[in-house]
Amino acid sequence: MGNERTWTRRNVLRTGGALAGVSAMAGCIGDDGSSDGETAYTVSMPPVGDVEFESVPQTWAAGTADWTDMGIALGQEPPVGLYIAGRLHTGYYDDIPDVSVDPDDIETLWDDEFGPEKFIDLSERVDVLVMDPNFLTGRADWSGDAIERIKSTGTPFFGNSITSRGYSWHQDYDYLTMYEAFEKLAEVFQEQERYDEFETLHDEFQSELENVVPSSGRPEAAVLYPQIADDSFLPYIVDESTSYKHLRDLGVEDALANSDVENFHSTRGSIDYETLLDVDPEYILLRTEQYLSEEEFQQNFVEPMQGHNAGQKLTAVQNDNVYKTVPFYQGPIINLVATQRLAQQLYGIEDDLFDPQEVSDIVNGDF
Repeated sequence: MGNERTWTRRNVLRTGGALAGVSAMAGCIGDDGSSDGETAYTVSMPPVGDVEFESVPQTWAAGTADWTDMGIALGQEPPVGLYIAGRLHTGYYDDIPDVSVDPDDIETLWDDEFGPEKFIDLSERVDVLVMDPNFLTGRADWSGDAIERIKSTGTPFFGNSITSRGYSWHQDYDYLTMYEAFEKLAEVFQEQERYDEFETLHDEFQSELENVVPSSGRPEAAVLYPQIADDSFLPYIVDESTSYKHLRDLGVEDALANSDVENFHSTRGSIDYETLLDVDPEYILLRTEQYLSEEEFQQNFVEPMQGHNAGQKLTAVQNDNVYKTVPFYQGPIINLVATQRLAQQLYGIEDDLFDPQEVSDIVNGDF
């Protein structure tokens, strides 16, 4: 959070707990107003099951940036660590007053020493690991014994890989929508009132979108991760995971879905310009590793495509319909901003479809 105005549970408790929306001490104050200590509670999360908390977590680490965005929305300090801190695209917070996060303050966990020992040490520094242990066994090739060693420290795992549904190691999941996952994290941090405020705002936002998205003739787009130096792209098929929520909400048709191109999540393969020309989507939506300004995005990705012999033949390139989109991870704040921005690009919307100040007020407890 920015230095100008940073509200967290601990800040509020130090000021006497006067702000509305602070429910961290729910169950801690008796009917006579006396403190009786925090009460243990249980939150259920597939696939980890029922997780009991003896008290509200004060410190945390997260696997992916979608869960980080949820925590920020719930008024929490950023997590101690993330798998890859740079994948929290904090530039989206620029649209929300008095909300900012410095990714340099968040430790990157996935580096040359990404192993169980690091997480055993991490578990001594945090109260909860907001991450899916199946991700660690499925993507990092950890053993089940490694997960059990970390669990034995007493710091619980709590998470679900909601970003994608394409990996074989979680095809049997009970999948959660973004707001289902968000609500469960709100239970962990005992911030249900903040969640309720966001849910109401989101419902209003969805109503605004209904007036924007046409019933027919919707834009057709290909979602790609560019590898400019190799003249290739990683292709992504839009599914029901949270990674594509903004596209589904905006009625975007998937240009790759009915082609012979296979999802990167399934094949780890790429496509070249010639294959992309065969599809020739109306719009191209590029995911990038780091958050880029519009000028940086144009210089790094759009201009090379415009200068490429095959790239300049693409309809989307010729019509200036190449845009950046959320990379992989979006929670409630990033989703609102990213959807708003893409609505402006796809549909020429000029007015805000949500109130950024209202988002700020919820994050900062002013409701």
